[in-house]
Parts: sequence; structure tokens; C-alpha cells
Amino acid sequence: MPLDRERIVAAAVALADEGGLEAVSVRKVAARLDAGPMRLYRYISTKEELFDLMVDEVQAEILPEEQPGDWREALGVLAGRTRQAALRHEWLADLLGGRPALGPNGLAMTEATLAALDGLADVDTVMRAVETVSAYYIGAIRREITNLRAERVTGLSKHDWQRASGPHVTRMLATGRFPALAKAVHEGTDMDAEASFATGLEWVLDAVAVKLTDPPA
Repeated sequence: MPLDRERIVAAAVALADEGGLEAVSVRKVAARLDAGPMRLYRYISTKEELFDLMVDEVQAEILPEEQPGDWREALGVLAGRTRQAALRHEWLADLLGGRPALGPNGLAMTEATLAALDGLADVDTVMRAVETVSAYYIGAIRREITNLRAERVTGLSKHDWQRASGPHVTRMLATGRFPALAKAVHEGTDMDAEASFATGLEWVLDAVAVKLTDPPA
């Protein structure tokens, strides 16, 4: 089968899905495609370029088929679909939050997001709103993926880890040095990752809504 950029990116995504970004190199992708490494350099200049193309490939999964009805739904859908994509492709969490994605799907995501907010406030306020929401969901996604990786490495689920850590935490709280933490441990509600993500997102969107409705200073 002829070699092309689409096949190279698909092979790289498959390798990353199986073993993380450390499993991706030009040589390993070439081996996956049963091709010589030098052939790939006709299509890909560097591993960093390959990573950019991989991100853009996954961003096609994030783009909704139809534009959501309003800005709040648009940002909420973007956050939720990004989380789902990262759960399918955990390596994505390692590449989120850097320089803006300039591939066609990344640009389409940015355009759709800004279009949903267009006219609701001045451009600077709109940009800060998008940055604030993305900072929240990228951080939340990275935390969730980090916890999933820790579960695999240790063999302990979240609740298993809590039980194993319980005696130490109990001894430390009994010293009386951490009253606020003790209150949180004993009285707080334990949320799963999905509920925690959704709740935090709603709070951030509520805060953004206030800024979008504030009159100009």
C-alpha cells in the first residue's frame, strides 16, 4: 500500500494509544508501516511535527457535528468532548495546553469556539473567557489521566489507595494540626471523576457568564 501522511499519522496514533508518546518515533512508526525510516521523512520533518499532526487528527473527534445553540453549550461541549477524547487517547493530555494548534481541525475548533462568543463582549473579554474555560478543563483532564496512570502503575484503585492510606491519614489528623483538612475528610462528599469534572465546569461557566454580562468599565 502506498505511503502517505494519513497512514503515518494513523500509525503514530495507534502506537501512542498502545504505549504513550514514548512509544512513538519515526523509526517505530516506519516499522509499523513496514517501511524504511527515511521514507517517512518525505512526509514528516520531525517527531514534534508528527505530534502536532496526531493532535489535529484527534481534534477531528472533538469537533461537534453541529454547532451548539449558545456560547455556554458550545464551551461545555468542547470541554466534555475533549475529556472523552483524552480518555480514549491518554497521550493527548500530555500535549494539551501548549502553543495553539494550527492544523485544520485545531483551527476549526478555535473558530467554532470564538464564533459562539462573537458579539457577547469585546474581543479581549472573549479571549479571556476561552482561556479560562480551557485552563480549567485541561487541568482537570490532566489530573484525571494522572490518576488513571497511577492506578495502573500501583495496581490500586482510588478506593483501594484511600483504604491503604487511611491509617496514616488518621494518625496525622489526630494531631490536631490539620483541622480544615479533617473537616473535609470527614464531612466532604466523594465525587467520581465525571461528576467532579461536570461540577467544576459549571462553576467556571457561571463565572464566565458574569464577565460576559458585566457592562464595560
